[in-house]
Amino acid sequence: MARFIFASAVYLLIGLIVILPVVLVFVMAFSHGLATALATFADPDALSAIRLTVIMTVLTVAINTVFGVMAAWTLSRFRFPGRGALIVLIELPLSVSPVVGGLVWLLVFGTQGWWGAALERWGYPVMFAPPGILLATVFVTFPYVTRTLMPVMIHNGREGEDAAVLLGAGLWQILWHVTLPGARLALLSGVLLTTARAMGEFGAVSVVSGHIPGLTETIPLHIETLYNGYQTVAAFTMAGLLAIMAMLVVTARTLIERRAGARGLIA
Repeated sequence: MARFIFASAVYLLIGLIVILPVVLVFVMAFSHGLATALATFADPDALSAIRLTVIMTVLTVAINTVFGVMAAWTLSRFRFPGRGALIVLIELPLSVSPVVGGLVWLLVFGTQGWWGAALERWGYPVMFAPPGILLATVFVTFPYVTRTLMPVMIHNGREGEDAAVLLGAGLWQILWHVTLPGARLALLSGVLLTTARAMGEFGAVSVVSGHIPGLTETIPLHIETLYNGYQTVAAFTMAGLLAIMAMLVVTARTLIERRAGARGLIA
């Protein structure tokens, strides 16, 4: 009986907090019909927001995958002074508000910042331009690949890598042929988590983007612009698109984790 009560309470909470808001997004999106909702994507600003979101997500995932693998391998294989502090710094974006991260980049690369004025004079603006959005997104998503890979690399040990060294393999050969194959599902899980987070980032991007329609608006920022402009159907249609993209990524990650858990590959 107690099990039934607790399970019912959990399902009720999930229904009210998770499922109901998503359902209401799609109800509002299609409240004036399918044709009206689809007309949202004929807007050049909407297409620009989708394109910029995809580009920033792809670049962010590529950057954080490379550096995440390097950081996870280093931290899982070596003990050195300051290792604990380095782990704390890597995890910092998880505890610091994204707005704070955006303000830091604004301090460094803004017009009144340390390097911003010089970069603008040379024709390479960072703030209120795609490079600033990329920096902000990389910052908030940096920990995911590292923290997903580290437990698996520690669990797998270094015996295979030591054997590869004795056979004359180089660093990149070891990573590509020994380390990463044993942690591929964890790596893919971290990549998908980074993807989902990058697509939906709002706070840090809002600070550094300048909210310029058609130029520096990602999907979350464009949703805010539409809603503040009383374009409710368009706003909820874009929100529905973002929800679908996020759900696909999260679903893929869940399936990967189940597969990895069944094989004992995720510690």
